[in-house]
Amino acid sequence: MIARIEGIIVHMDTKFIVVDVSGVGYKLSVTADTLLSSGLGDHASFWVHTAVRENSIDLYGFKTINEMSFFELLLDVSGIGPRSALSILAIAPIDTLKRAIAMGDMGYLNKVSGIGKKTAEKIIIELRDKLKDYKNDNDTPGLLRDESDIIEALKSLGYSQNEAREAMKQVPSTIEGTNARIKEALRVLSSR
Repeated sequence: MIARIEGIIVHMDTKFIVVDVSGVGYKLSVTADTLLSSGLGDHASFWVHTAVRENSIDLYGFKTINEMSFFELLLDVSGIGPRSALSILAIAPIDTLKRAIAMGDMGYLNKVSGIGKKTAEKIIIELRDKLKDYKNDNDTPGLLRDESDIIEALKSLGYSQNEAREAMKQVPSTIEGTNARIKEALRVLSSR
């Protein structure tokens, strides 16, 4: 199995990239965040999950081993395939997703196309115990919804979901309150 690839990005599409490794091009399905942070001609390395099926071998690329591990954890849930798992990774930072699952907050998972209420419940039931370390005593589902509301507010101002998520990743956790976090996210977006 292929576990890691390092080479030059020679092609980019909306859902995948092609990495040239010593003259061999490997097609890696990646998240939108990975696409945004990658550029044509960049030297890059990716952790790889190899999905072998009856009629295909698909490669999924991740910038960090933490991303790949969470992707593989999602695949352990019955009914979640690689494409759904990749879509889940695209909606929020991994720590936020882990905390949402640990707290039983289905709001994040329901935003993924193809993930309905029953599938979201299944993910929470099957992964909650594995992710219990991500639940803090002072966490409330409301805190996660605030982040979701901030992303929606940024989208209503014309920013894409990916831009809004990237900005939220750069907002320090020391900034509290929805309005203050929105202002900081807008400052981050305007400095680009």
